[in-house]
Amino acid sequence: MPMWTNGCAVVWSALLGVTTFAHAAGIEPLRIATTSLPPLTYENTLAAPGALYEVVEEMARRAQVPASIEFVPWMRAVYMTTSLPRMGIFPLTRSSERETQFRWVVRLYHEHFLFMTLKGSKTFDVAEPALSKERRIGILRGSVVIKVLRENGYRHIVEASSIDESLRFLKRGIVDAVFGDRTIYRAATNGRAELDYAMSEPLRTTTTWLGGSLDFPDADAALLQKAMKEMQDDGSYARILKKYDLTPAP
Repeated sequence: MPMWTNGCAVVWSALLGVTTFAHAAGIEPLRIATTSLPPLTYENTLAAPGALYEVVEEMARRAQVPASIEFVPWMRAVYMTTSLPRMGIFPLTRSSERETQFRWVVRLYHEHFLFMTLKGSKTFDVAEPALSKERRIGILRGSVVIKVLRENGYRHIVEASSIDESLRFLKRGIVDAVFGDRTIYRAATNGRAELDYAMSEPLRTTTTWLGGSLDFPDADAALLQKAMKEMQDDGSYARILKKYDLTPAP
């Protein structure tokens, strides 16, 4: 059940017996940080906590790796994982800049980054985004693709503390478009993405991971990787994704 620490919801994994044993043996459970990114993760929704939340939780249960999952703002999740011992983080996009900052533990899903604006927008052209490089772009604070946007000439970046805040910026005209993962923005619009918004073609496709601090234990990483392989082989990974209308990466 949820615990509250410094205003952050800390949701312990279903592996209560293993966690209790770990404490008795003097072993600290892994801490795994995430943020609310529907449909991948939902904060304070235990019945349906999100596709990747369920995948990570099931991996830990099968691997018998005691772990806790906690929701924090994304920048804090990144800071915690690069600053504190025995940390995990998901969903983490892999990049050359991050390559030596994190331990890359398990591939979880795929991401398709694109622009989204209000339907009928006169300020941003999703058909030809390169014509709108002087427009203001909203993006999740701490996202790895901020650097990608700047390298491609989008200089006016407005960072938001959450996906919902970036959508509020768009509706209020603070930004002309938002940039992020297609799956996440579709979920954030409550099924109205095709009705109220226009999306570009994906500009960047990548893989999202369960990452970890550089001291993430080798033994735990191996057990989690083995558990993911078992979940893929027995179909449970695909079943979890299907529950949220998602499909495994090809």
